[in-house]
Amino acid sequence: MAEIETFPNPHPKRDYLIRHVAPEYSSVCPRTGQPDFGTIEIEYVADRLCLELKSLKLYLQTYRNEGVFYEDVVNRILDDLVAACKPRWLKVTGKFNPRGGIHSTVTAEHTKRRRRA
Repeated sequence: MAEIETFPNPHPKRDYLIRHVAPEYSSVCPRTGQPDFGTIEIEYVADRLCLELKSLKLYLQTYRNEGVFYEDVVNRILDDLVAACKPRWLKVTGKFNPRGGIHSTVTAEHTKRRRRA
């Protein structure tokens, strides 16, 4: 698995939305072996770290030959990105191309728990 690199958030005191769209996502259906294509959308509010785009692209490409269900891959991406940058909030949406006449969208979300004073 490719390492997801980060860099320091240039404005850590401010909440602002960062949105990355990867329209060339591909993987393989674990049941049929047929290719799956779609768009992965990543939206997050950074805390101390931001995601570096080249490493994010290389990370997403690691799924290209992997047999994985839509529901699994969206949640795995969410978990990996949260582990890498520890954001205040992060949402991953997979919008998968139609196959067999069905279009699927899967969304998973993370919210950082605030410490109580």
